[in-house]
Amino acid sequence: MKGKIHSIESMGLVDGPGIRTVIFFQGCSLRCKFCHNPDTWAYNGGNEYTPDELVKKIERFKTYFVSSGGGVTFSGGEPLRQPEFLLEVLKLCKAKGIHTCIDTAGYGLGGYDEILKYTDLVLFDVKHISRDGYKDVTLMEIDESLNFLEAMKRNNTKMWIRHVVIPGITDDIEHLKNVKKFIDNIPNVEKVELLPYHLLGANKYEVMKVKYPLEGVKAMDKDLTKKYQEEIFNQLKNN
Repeated sequence: MKGKIHSIESMGLVDGPGIRTVIFFQGCSLRCKFCHNPDTWAYNGGNEYTPDELVKKIERFKTYFVSSGGGVTFSGGEPLRQPEFLLEVLKLCKAKGIHTCIDTAGYGLGGYDEILKYTDLVLFDVKHISRDGYKDVTLMEIDESLNFLEAMKRNNTKMWIRHVVIPGITDDIEHLKNVKKFIDNIPNVEKVELLPYHLLGANKYEVMKVKYPLEGVKAMDKDLTKKYQEEIFNQLKNN
């Protein structure tokens, strides 16, 4: 069995607790308007690894992430699009005492309950909470993401939830209040992060000769995003 990996980052600081080794899986079927890794979309790209080969590579960085309370985060692309490979890698990591995290939008191919048995934490990317909004942002249907969310509920999976705030699309105050209400019905959520939309991946579209979906949209104001995080989310939490 082999999986396709786009790249490996040895010192991730924003991909879960502590210092993380981040494994970017190749392949994703969502076409999020704000995606900053369009080079991970294609399923025929990346480098091939067996589960053993990948875990040996992860172990090289164990000294760094163990001392910080970190571990390995599987990101992408969409790691859940390579479920059998991901499962085997997770099993090997857990056998070696490595903290495991999946950074995902939940748009996978099933087998979630088995995968979550070996997953310590999920960074769950909530693209949108309405059917129409999800389709507008990702060009796909929301159902599979909701299926994964139900699997996390069944397995009492610990979650950090993230939501990208995009000017004119997801920055409406009522929308953000509804996002918080949506999250309030999910158990085991340890943290919620609003992420300001940025332009850091725009140049990749030029290289790929693909039209950038949010051309002309400015980066989201970081201070305003922080204000929304503090006022809307904390206010609703206290009500």
